Amino acid sequence: MANVKFAFRALGVALAAVLICAGCRKTSGPSVSLLGSTSIQPFAEVLAEQYTKKNPGHFVEVQGGGSTAGLQAAANGLADIGMCSRALTAEETHQFTPILIARDGLAVVVNPKNHVTKLSIGQLRAVFAGRVTNWKDVGGKDGPVRPITREEGSGTRDSFVRLVMGSERISRRALTQESNGAVKELVKGDPAAIGYMSLGLVGKELAAVTVEDAQPTVENVLAGRYTLVRPLLFVTKSATNTAAQSFVDFVLSSEGQGLLETEGLVRAR
Repeated sequence: MANVKFAFRALGVALAAVLICAGCRKTSGPSVSLLGSTSIQPFAEVLAEQYTKKNPGHFVEVQGGGSTAGLQAAANGLADIGMCSRALTAEETHQFTPILIARDGLAVVVNPKNHVTKLSIGQLRAVFAGRVTNWKDVGGKDGPVRPITREEGSGTRDSFVRLVMGSERISRRALTQESNGAVKELVKGDPAAIGYMSLGLVGKELAAVTVEDAQPTVENVLAGRYTLVRPLLFVTKSATNTAAQSFVDFVLSSEGQGLLETEGLVRAR
């Protein structure tokens, strides 16, 4: 219950920020606002920077807040485009228009000092459910396991639960963080930690674990060998306005898709 209350508080803060920014924003040209997934946020910022360079006078505002916040913002008209880093539910597909902008491998990450290089789905599930608490039980050195998870309402967490946990719950002992960046910093500084995040954001400071004998690479995602894969979506409540559609067209263009591929994602088309 505490996690749910926290998620709603975080959602309220995120939506309030949108309202404040909407009131403060003054632009002379077309503008489009995006809010939602912190996994998509850094990629959307890269796209927005390139788009505004090509279209002087246009303005693209990108904010995080989580996938749930993005869906709510799109539903309530507080953002032109919501960002969601998970598959929509059956109910949500009737409520929103999803636009697939890329696919993303969900990487399981450990500290480079950790000697565990591969895990099965069953071992991952046991680690995050709290049934495995020592690294020696999954082929590592004797020492505690400290799982790092994302907050309720996060698309990254929802995808991890769907792809790995199944009917099991993530342990309450897992340390909860609110962004990929926060997960990265904790794992980078703790040899006992394990987390999960967007493959495109792993970088060289963390070690990505092989899952079911498949390394988390773009090539393996494309070939279907790496199975922890999720869609990255823009979502709208209805038909996009002219400014928003122009930005979406850029994202889906060869140039936009090439930018996402350069950043470590898999093209949507």
